[in-house]
Amino acid sequence: MRGLTSQQTASAYIAEIEIGKLGGMKTYSSAAALRTAIHSARRAGKTVAFVPTMGNLHEGHISLVRRASREADIVVVSIFVNPLQFSASEDLSTYPRTLAADKEKLFAEGVQFLFLPTVEEIYPEGMDRHSKVSVPVVSEGHCGANRPGHFTGVSTIVTKLFNIVQPDTAVFGEKDFQQLSVIRKMVSDLCMPINIIGVATARAEDGLALSSRNGYLSDIQRQQAPELHRVLQELREAIACGYDSYVELESHARLALLEAGFEPDYVNICDARSLAEVRPETEEVVILAAAKLGSTRLIDNVTLTLNPSTDWGMLAAN
Repeated sequence: MRGLTSQQTASAYIAEIEIGKLGGMKTYSSAAALRTAIHSARRAGKTVAFVPTMGNLHEGHISLVRRASREADIVVVSIFVNPLQFSASEDLSTYPRTLAADKEKLFAEGVQFLFLPTVEEIYPEGMDRHSKVSVPVVSEGHCGANRPGHFTGVSTIVTKLFNIVQPDTAVFGEKDFQQLSVIRKMVSDLCMPINIIGVATARAEDGLALSSRNGYLSDIQRQQAPELHRVLQELREAIACGYDSYVELESHARLALLEAGFEPDYVNICDARSLAEVRPETEEVVILAAAKLGSTRLIDNVTLTLNPSTDWGMLAAN
């Protein structure tokens, strides 16, 4: 046991045990119990980073956890498959749940707190009677156009988790680009004192964005799936070389996806900050896409920074 020279050091040592530095990852299903543990960490002078997930963790999630570890002393991860963001036609009941494997991965990364609430813990009076958070404009269009209520479900659960954890920093992946934009707008509008960090999309060697839903793909579909990213890269290269007929580019991309066996939902070229149409003052463009391969819905995006000072007019990023 380390030498203790003051009551303050003793308190910090006790807190270290409580938060799992010496005792391993602590798992909580109660919001009140988690908040008590985080409060102990705060009293010991610790900073807190938060990574909300729906489980079925892959390397993309782990990259978020690693970034969180660099940002704060304590990392809190939640696993909660949020029914409020699923429509009646979506895959809530079949969404992959791999809790044992998820725990092993998080323990290996040194996560201190894991929050595993039940639906009853989060929505004690039921979802219909629960207050909801809606973020206007940025949640409309793109995925929001064909998934009514989805982003209200996302913003509601993220707000509730933020209020439970009260982190200094929260980390999200850029693969869900519109979701990240919604969360940033919500945090700004509601004056939440939380630093939101976006982490670049983790990809397989063939370019496919890592996703829990990739497990639904058949072997043949898995071979086809990287075409989504390839088509987006092709659009980005065209824009970087000065081609600015965005409607034509979007149409070309949808046709290319159809020919590759996809059922395109949308391919949209827009301002990366507002997710609205590109304007003369736009500094960064994002190309957002969603398409079904069989019954599996895949999303992806690429960005580029506009640089009118170059001869080409634009300079690709990422």
